[in-house]
Amino acid sequence: MGQVEKAARRQKIKKRSKARGQGTADKPRLCVYRSLSQIYAQLVDDGSGVTLLSVSSMSKENKEMKGTKTEISHAVGKQVGEKAVEKGITKVVFDRNGFRYHGRVQALADGAREAGLVF
Repeated sequence: MGQVEKAARRQKIKKRSKARGQGTADKPRLCVYRSLSQIYAQLVDDGSGVTLLSVSSMSKENKEMKGTKTEISHAVGKQVGEKAVEKGITKVVFDRNGFRYHGRVQALADGAREAGLVF
């Protein structure tokens, strides 16, 4: 399977999953993006098109973090959950963005659940 085919497959899955779960003001969408070396997560209100908060492994507080990529993803998930609970958000719609639910994406989701998010 070539690189172009993989990208096209992920875009099809992304489109299908985004149609299923739209974020609202009281239940925003937890959108995850995974690059080769970094991971990004943001809470999005699709109704007004606003990003409520975002955390990544490139954030100032995470830049010096040591460990495997999976451990860092778990920590990023915890941070997203803690910041969301501070803002009064407890329920979210999880958007894996076309990525398979294992490894770093699963670690981020587990970290967010530990911090108090429900999805």
